[in-house]
Amino acid sequence: MPKRSAETVATSPEAVASRLAASHYLADESLATAIFLAIRLGKPLLLEGAPGVGKTEAAKAIAEVLGRDLVRLQCYEGIDAAHALYEWNYQRQLLAIRHAGEHEVDIYDDRFLIARPLLQVLKAPEKRVLLVDEIDRSDHEFEALLLEFLSDFQISIPERGTIRTKSQPIVILTSNRTRELAEALRRRCVYHWITYPDAEREAAIIMLRAGDVAKATARAVAAAVHDIRSRPLAKPPGIAEAVEWANAATILEKGGSPWPEAFRRAIGVLIKDEEDLSYIAPELGRIVEEALA
Repeated sequence: MPKRSAETVATSPEAVASRLAASHYLADESLATAIFLAIRLGKPLLLEGAPGVGKTEAAKAIAEVLGRDLVRLQCYEGIDAAHALYEWNYQRQLLAIRHAGEHEVDIYDDRFLIARPLLQVLKAPEKRVLLVDEIDRSDHEFEALLLEFLSDFQISIPERGTIRTKSQPIVILTSNRTRELAEALRRRCVYHWITYPDAEREAAIIMLRAGDVAKATARAVAAAVHDIRSRPLAKPPGIAEAVEWANAATILEKGGSPWPEAFRRAIGVLIKDEEDLSYIAPELGRIVEEALA
């Protein structure tokens, strides 16, 4: 997809929603408005919600709409500056010193600098979108480091000085809310909470993303998944699992398994926890029959 300026894409929330739909992502009015405002105000977008509601997919769709590369920083406990900002290639520096002999060599040249996601985006903000995925998995120290980055969009390298961005980068943060984020970080962002879609919208998403799935099948899957999510499961199925279930059941049905048997046999692509499977198994037949009715 050709590169587009952010202003061209974000002419209105409705235009944002339309372009996202063309990239196979259905955003409701509130999400489209949050994306529009984040782009036009030049602020990071913080998306919170349960796992599987489409936060990461939203970031991918935004990057695709803009025609930019998505640079993803996956957070985890213990992540530090070396993984997020930059680090020096010490082996190459040592080799360069040995090969130089008595000649001088600048071991802090660009060729020895390994750019990590934050620096990659700073160097080419017009070509990249930064996704800081699952920020709630990191610790407070990394959160403070990220806040400093988001405040000025610059990185200080002691050996090189300060690297500043030429233009405002587009930054998206996601959180599963396994812990509370700092208020200072929240205030820096445009915030949006993503919920699971209702059955009608999820059926539309399944039709958009699934392969060869009939409309009736998509509606049945959406209704059944909506019912299943209302149960006290350890790991409720996400939208991606619903799409996979629709695809898997369709493949089984075309191979000879009748409805609703195809849904029952494909349950392993929807529910991926042993205790959840044991809990839902006695009710699955009824849930599927009601969804197909």
